[in-house]
Amino acid sequence: MADPGGLFAAYHGRVFKYFCRAVGRDDVARDLTQEVFLRASRSAVATNGDGSAWLFRVARNLLLDHHRDQARRPQPSALINETARPASQDVSAAVNAALAALPVLDRDVFLMREVAGLGYDEIAAACELTADAVRSRIHRARLQLRDRLAAPISTSRTMAATRSGRPHEDES
Repeated sequence: MADPGGLFAAYHGRVFKYFCRAVGRDDVARDLTQEVFLRASRSAVATNGDGSAWLFRVARNLLLDHHRDQARRPQPSALINETARPASQDVSAAVNAALAALPVLDRDVFLMREVAGLGYDEIAAACELTADAVRSRIHRARLQLRDRLAAPISTSRTMAATRSGRPHEDES
């Protein structure tokens, strides 16, 4: 049986990072993280290994519920002055948009690997997939992100080079 205190100590930061990237807001990520560990403390589930797969399955299910709730209650978009945002915020917004454009399962698998640092077997157990399916989904997600982020990153580099007075690589 997994010890809730031990799970919290070992995985709190990783679960929080997973939620931060998945929802894009620290306050929501904090609430979801708290709910994961609240459920872990109330559960007497026997787990194999260190409990990470079970914990991230709970996290993923909460995330899916959160996304379903958000789809039912669309939030009015905030008015943002696009010209006032620094380039780093533009890239961050592009990363968030690119992640949101991924299929849900691909995004979750990618975030569990790249943000939470889980291994393929742990992700497979959390998402009820095979390790080979996890590898395939991570590869597909990386390709899709690379394609979607190529233009925003190039623009950011050009703007940074212009501000510093150095010519961009393409201009030399």
